[in-house]
Parts: sequence; C-alpha cells; structure tokens
Amino acid sequence: MRAKLTILLFLLPVLVLFGLFRFVPLVGAAGLSLSDHDLDGGREFVGAANFADLAADPRFLESLRTTAGYVAICVPLTVVVALGTALLLDQVRWGRGFFRAALLAPYVTSLVLSAVLWRRLFEPLGILGDPALVLPALAVVSTWKGFGYSMLVLFAGVQNVPAERLDAARSDGASTWQRFRHVLLPALRPALFFVVVIETIGSFQVFDTVYVLTAGGPVRASYTLAYAVYDYAFRQFDLGHAAAAGIVLWAVVLLVSLTQRRVLDRSP
Repeated sequence: MRAKLTILLFLLPVLVLFGLFRFVPLVGAAGLSLSDHDLDGGREFVGAANFADLAADPRFLESLRTTAGYVAICVPLTVVVALGTALLLDQVRWGRGFFRAALLAPYVTSLVLSAVLWRRLFEPLGILGDPALVLPALAVVSTWKGFGYSMLVLFAGVQNVPAERLDAARSDGASTWQRFRHVLLPALRPALFFVVVIETIGSFQVFDTVYVLTAGGPVRASYTLAYAVYDYAFRQFDLGHAAAAGIVLWAVVLLVSLTQRRVLDRSP
C-alpha cells in the first residue's frame, strides 16, 4: 500500500499539470462548441447546431479530406525515413555521436528558419503554388523537420535487439532482408507502434508548417483541419464553430489512435 501511495505522490504533479493544461481546456472547448459565442462575451447555448453547420460547410469537409491526404503521405514517409536512418546509424562504428546529433539537428531547428530555407528552395520550382504538389511538399518539410525524434526512438529499439539473434540468423544463411523481416522488425514492434501513433497525431495536428509556408493555399489545397480551427477562430471570429472543429479534430485523432493500436496489436 505504501508503495502505491509513493508512486501516486510522484505522479501527482504530472496529473495536476495534465488536468490543468489538457483536461480543463478540453472541457472548456466542449462547452464552447455547444454555444454561439460573441466577441463581447455573450454566449447562447445552441446545442449541436455548430456541428451540424460544420457538416454542411464545404470548407470544413474539404479540410477533412486535405488532412487525410496529408497524413497518408507524411506518416509513411516519416516512418520510413526514421527507420532507414536508424538502421544506417546502427552500422556506423566511428563518429556515431556526431551523426546522431547531425540527424537530430532539423528537429531542434527553428520552424520559421526552416520554412524560409524551404520556401527559397521551392519558389523557383513553383511547387507551393501547385495544388497537386503542395501537400507532398509540406510532407517533405515536416518529415525533414521531425524525423530525428522518431529516428532516436527506433535507433534505441535497434540497439536493444540481441546481437545473438542476428548472428544466429546470419549463420543460418538468412539474407539482409530476411534478418530485417524476421528478427529486427518483430523486435521493433513496440517502438514502431509508438512512432506511428506519435507521427499520426502530429500529422493530424499540422498547423505551423501550413501557416508559415502556404496559409492554406493555393486554392485551399493545404487547408488542413487544424488550420480550419485557426481560420474559424482568428479570421472569422467564430469561436463556437472553431471549438466544434477542434472537438472534431480531437475525436478523429483519438479514433485513429485507438484503431492503430488495435490493428498493430493484432499484427503477427
């Protein structure tokens, strides 16, 4: 009993902070999504009217499709790049610390600075002005900016794979692909699950990259769900619909995360 109380005591600060900065805002947003909120502070309860309006709003429906397309591009790209660099880093025997820091550098680089550099790279090609190319371009920027964290997680997983298993598979004549498929990949499942979920959540919530590089354009080709929340709140000053869109975003992320967990847990 004393051990449980000790654990609870150490967890209490985190639980308090989580409640203040996660749970309380979520409850507040849920209440706001059910009301018509005026800029002068007036509020009128409207029930599910805001959600019904969103369901009939072409811009909001377009933001859902755009976000789904972005996630479908960004998550696999980031996971593949992170896993590939983690495997390459595991082969490095000299200067591993340097290469690890170099690969992590984009993750800790200022987004604004990164966006300026990528904008200069894209502008001569007209990529950000092409509706068909803007989402892949944004996915490339997000992957470059964020793969370092996932790489470290997967690299730690690779390091924890017993060398004896790989040596035994090599002695049995297993090829590089077979060792990866039957030895490394099963051992990396917990790390891969974590990375896929984290990257999916981040991709659904993408805002800063869109805001800095495209502002939702061209012709709303990069008008994501998180950007729609910003648009409703700070451009149209419609806090009720913005809160409703935020609740939809939260529900979508939660549903997708739970689905991923069930699917990955069932995977052989």
